Formats: sequence, C-alpha cells, structure tokens
Amino acid sequence: MSAGNSSENLPLDKSASRIQGMFATIAHKYDFLNHTLSFHIDRYWRWRTTRLAPLPSDGSAVLDTCTGTGDLALAYFRLAKGRNSLVGTDFCIPMLEHACQKKRGGPGPAFLAADTLRLPFPAACFGLVTVAFGLRNVSDTAGGLRELARVCKPGGMVAVLEFSSPRLWPFSWIYRFYFRNILPRIGQWVSRSNDFAYGYLPASVASFPERQALASLLEAAGLREVRYHPLTLGVATLYLGRKPGV
Repeated sequence: MSAGNSSENLPLDKSASRIQGMFATIAHKYDFLNHTLSFHIDRYWRWRTTRLAPLPSDGSAVLDTCTGTGDLALAYFRLAKGRNSLVGTDFCIPMLEHACQKKRGGPGPAFLAADTLRLPFPAACFGLVTVAFGLRNVSDTAGGLRELARVCKPGGMVAVLEFSSPRLWPFSWIYRFYFRNILPRIGQWVSRSNDFAYGYLPASVASFPERQALASLLEAAGLREVRYHPLTLGVATLYLGRKPGV
C-alpha cells in the first residue's frame, strides 16, 4: 500500500506480532509525531485525564497500561510527589526504552514489559488503572477491559482515554478529511514506517466502539458509575468507571 491509499483499504490486523512490530518501527518518532499531528492538544488530553481521574487519595499504586513512551504515567508520577507508586506496562520494548530514557536516570514510574490481556499482577492491587490511546490496539477490547478491572482495587477507578469521531458539522468534516488524508501522509513521511502505522491509525479509530458503545463494555467488565467526557469537540473521549466493593 502506498502512502496515498485510503486507510479504509488497510487490513486491520491487531495480532500481537503486528502491533509490536508496527510500534517498534515508529518508536523513535512517536512523541514528535503525537505532539505535532495533534497540534500538541494531546498534552491537554492527558492533563484532563489526571484531573478527572485523580490519584487515589489513600496512596494506592497506579497502573498505566499500553503506556507506550510513558507520557501519562510520567504525568501522574509528577503529580504524586512520592505519595503513590506508578507502574507503566507495554509489550513493545522499543517504546518502553524511550519511556525509560525520559526518567534521565532519576526517579520515575517502573516501566515493565507486559501484555494488557495478561497483566502480571494479582487481582485488586491498583487504586487507579489507566490506558491512553492503547485499548484500541488490544486484539480483544472486552478482554482488555476485564483485565483492567481485575487488577483494580474495589472502590478504585479505571480510566480509558481514546480517539473518537467529532459530530459537530462542519468541524467533523474538516477533522475527518485531515485524519484520513493528511495525517497518514505526514506520519508515513516522517516515520518512514515499513508497516504504514499512520494508515492503521484512522482505520483502527473508525472500527473502534465509542461513546455509549464503549461505556457499555466498561459496564460489562464489572465497572459501575460509568461516564464519559468528550474532549476537544469529540476528537478524544475519556471514559471512567469505578470498581464496586467499597
């Protein structure tokens, strides 16, 4: 597939080997492209997440799954100031290597290699479990949410930050044109990805459940008080759910 092809024609392969390989090829440009292609609005989305899904007041540990290069885990770590321990997991080693580099040899989250569908933690050990722009890449969305709920403590919160489709016209049309036609070309040109990662992006967003559909999956995973917050006219959405029991 050339960079000029529509992302709708891209086969949506979410196998572990495909996702690992794809992100490994763009890890060196991931942060630059994230910030540039979102006009740095992704920083605001993570900031809002840390406010709407605050650190556990009882000092419980926080887990950020599909952490990538660690931006959300690091944001929570800076807020915690040592009161909460932070763990970030991802199954793409090159992405984790970039996350570790951001600590510059100092304190920071513990970054571990782990598959979100098989987290290496006992049940009910984190007061807050998050995933930012990663659940969409998990091959089994419902299974991933069940695993997030499993490691969350009773009374704790699960937060999912993910892309969504704006609905306000004409912004929705402008955004779709940019997201489907311009963003993939720039991303492909800068990253030189052999796996056309930035063609995969709009295709994966288009096929992913959003708003009430995803909220229903959080409820099916056993979470309660589920709600969602559209951000930046619906370009992204933050989903929150609490694990019952306290």
